[in-house]
Amino acid sequence: MKVSVIIVNYKVKYFLAQCLHSVLKAMEGIDGEVIVVDNDSQDDSIDYVRELYAQYPQIRFIENKENLGFARANNIAIRQSKGEYVLLLNPDTVVNEHLLADCVALLDSNPGIGATGVRMLNENGTFAPESRRGIPTPFTAFCKMVGLAKLFPKNRLFGRYYMKYLDEYAATPIEIISGACMFIRKSVLDECGLLDEDFFMYGEDIDLSYRMLKTGKQNYYVPTRIVHYKGESTQKNTFRYVYVFYEAMYIFFRKHYASYNWILSIPIRSAIYAKGAMEFVSRRLRGWCKKPQTQQEFLHSAHFLLKGSNRTTEAMAEICDRNKLNYDVVENATIKYDYVVFDVEEYSYSQILEELERRSKSKKSVVCLATYSPRMECILLSCCCLKK
Repeated sequence: MKVSVIIVNYKVKYFLAQCLHSVLKAMEGIDGEVIVVDNDSQDDSIDYVRELYAQYPQIRFIENKENLGFARANNIAIRQSKGEYVLLLNPDTVVNEHLLADCVALLDSNPGIGATGVRMLNENGTFAPESRRGIPTPFTAFCKMVGLAKLFPKNRLFGRYYMKYLDEYAATPIEIISGACMFIRKSVLDECGLLDEDFFMYGEDIDLSYRMLKTGKQNYYVPTRIVHYKGESTQKNTFRYVYVFYEAMYIFFRKHYASYNWILSIPIRSAIYAKGAMEFVSRRLRGWCKKPQTQQEFLHSAHFLLKGSNRTTEAMAEICDRNKLNYDVVENATIKYDYVVFDVEEYSYSQILEELERRSKSKKSVVCLATYSPRMECILLSCCCLKK
């Protein structure tokens, strides 16, 4: 078997269903399997996707009785996988039809490459900088924490964390691959070991990438597109995110740079609480200045552009009418659209991602991706699922 695709799910059944649809398109012509691990979602995720994709025997399900976390859940599936290559994929992603073929072709023809990452887009089509990263050495981490990486993003010395000095459209060696989409040679995992289960959230991909490099193989970046919804919607300025992110970084330093432990512990802890305090004050000020919109208020003020066949646009329009949303079937140049809703049966994922990115680079307002699937009978946004 050539490829094992592993997806860990936790309470995102609609994202999972959409992700599986795109993965199955990418698997056409490839000998592979899909292993879905559910971390005790308790939202009927497995029953939902099992019914949708009952005719696809290559999809296997593992149902954990508790939430074991990202690393442990992936490791369970990796041990059961049969593929020469393993793809660790987040359920909140949409991949293009060429993803697996592009990654397989690269690794088949380059035995010195052990793993690849891909060109990730946020839901609004902008490039996600976490697509390529450097090893967070103490100096690289220092540059990120104090803001030098943000001030000089394309400087090879200060901006190494996100490696923005590299051409985002060119295949190139990198150091750290995002855990949202890691395509790995199975023999490299056999040599370096699986995901470190000491990491609660974040950091396990950094640790695994670093250990894979130690096997003597290269980590590579392939400019084939996917969308990672949470790259845009994750609240990266909350105290919880700051705490978990820097705590993961501290675990990485303690593991791989033990001699620096006493030097790094104080500044990392200080960064956690300083950034957390700044976010607390910022949120208070925003609350005093302006009442935040609720999700319902935002959706009712948003404009949707529906793209599909006559039959599916009628179905999408019915959903919009039921949810009292503003929409057009024919694009109006005078309107600022917030979402473009694509029928995934009418448009290929390659077409969808290409148009999404094109819109993000045009002078028009940036719009976000939404999808409609006749199979799912709902419009899926990063913030919710709209049903009939």
